[in-house]
Amino acid sequence: MQTKIEFRKQQLEKLANNTLETNASGSKLAEKLFMTDIWQQAQTIGLTMAGKIEVPTEMISVQAKREGKRVFYPRTLPGRQMVFLPAETENDFEMSKFGVLEPKYDAKKVQTDIDLLIVPGIAYALDSKIRLGFGGGYYDRYLKNFPGNTVSLAAPAMAYPTAQWPVDEFDVPLQNVITLTD
Repeated sequence: MQTKIEFRKQQLEKLANNTLETNASGSKLAEKLFMTDIWQQAQTIGLTMAGKIEVPTEMISVQAKREGKRVFYPRTLPGRQMVFLPAETENDFEMSKFGVLEPKYDAKKVQTDIDLLIVPGIAYALDSKIRLGFGGGYYDRYLKNFPGNTVSLAAPAMAYPTAQWPVDEFDVPLQNVITLTD
């Protein structure tokens, strides 16, 4: 078995070569999400601003706001910590050191009560619901004590029957992974 670093490099290349398929699957995956009980019951949603190789999230943000749900976005902090903050307009975001749009930090606006966290990743093991992220460990640290519901949207290039990478004891399984074949 490859190391996580080796598999991550290979997977990032695979995703770069499958961006059209991943983008095209975004609306179908989002529609499946909107039909779930966890979506319908959630009032607060944690969501990332998706990068080019990830499942698009803009449709999810628009639908959440249409339904009166509040959307919060992750902000990375020193010590590999992460918090969620509101962001309504482009001016509320800034580019992080990772090249990702994150909300500007304001300690008074940190949201600790999130009902549903839509967790990003680059690969998902469908049997164990273990995800492989970008390698910073921010989400696994956050998920360790997260009491709400978790879900990921896995485009075909991201879904694996079982983990093709080593699973560590600190990897936190998701509660739900939505694929096109569910």
